[in-house]
Amino acid sequence: MAKGKKLAKATPDDGSTVPQSADAPSWLHDGHPLPRLIVLDLDYTLWPFYSDIHISPPIRQVPNSSSLVLADRNGEQFSLYPDAPHILRLISSPILPDTRLAVASKSPVRDLCREVLKQLRLPPLPQLVLPATSADGLEDPAQAHALAQGQQQSKRAIDAFDAGLEIYEGTKLRHFEVLAKRTGIPYSEMLFFDDERPNLEVESLGVTMRLIRDGLTWEELEKGIMQWRGNQGFV
Repeated sequence: MAKGKKLAKATPDDGSTVPQSADAPSWLHDGHPLPRLIVLDLDYTLWPFYSDIHISPPIRQVPNSSSLVLADRNGEQFSLYPDAPHILRLISSPILPDTRLAVASKSPVRDLCREVLKQLRLPPLPQLVLPATSADGLEDPAQAHALAQGQQQSKRAIDAFDAGLEIYEGTKLRHFEVLAKRTGIPYSEMLFFDDERPNLEVESLGVTMRLIRDGLTWEELEKGIMQWRGNQGFV
């Protein structure tokens, strides 16, 4: 694929939208199953640039950006797609204890990608905290408070990916073979977001892939989950 895209300019507030408790995503509490592993590509899926072309190390955090924006050696500023930090925070939170996160990227600059993920911080997501329940099914205020406190704490983007980072050139089939071996999660319970059509080859393994065009958004996340559920036979 020709790399003709340009680096998108970043600002501390790029118009991201955080669902409030009153209109939290329906898939979050509708009682239907969720993928056990959500896998994300990096370039033009998690962030709007090619990691091996558009940024030059060393990179640094931009002051007064809450570590949501970084700058490279040339002063070019960049960040994740607007909704992505909040999505990562939600999926990696105790709200979804049975869903893990991983990266599958063909980027040839693994160390730089890891450094970007280390320096970027995820914002708190207190409005998405759901009431915790005790063993008898009643709301447990103490647990709910503890969960809310945890959501307020700073978190590195890299720490959201508890199932690992597969960042190296080659086929995405190889990435998923490694992820399946490491996690023990069947391919059929994996959901993958990527912007390149050739990577649909992972569906031959049983993985559900959502092909996206303009980065990871709340809308694309929901469409991907609905697509995965449809492949599992859930309406």
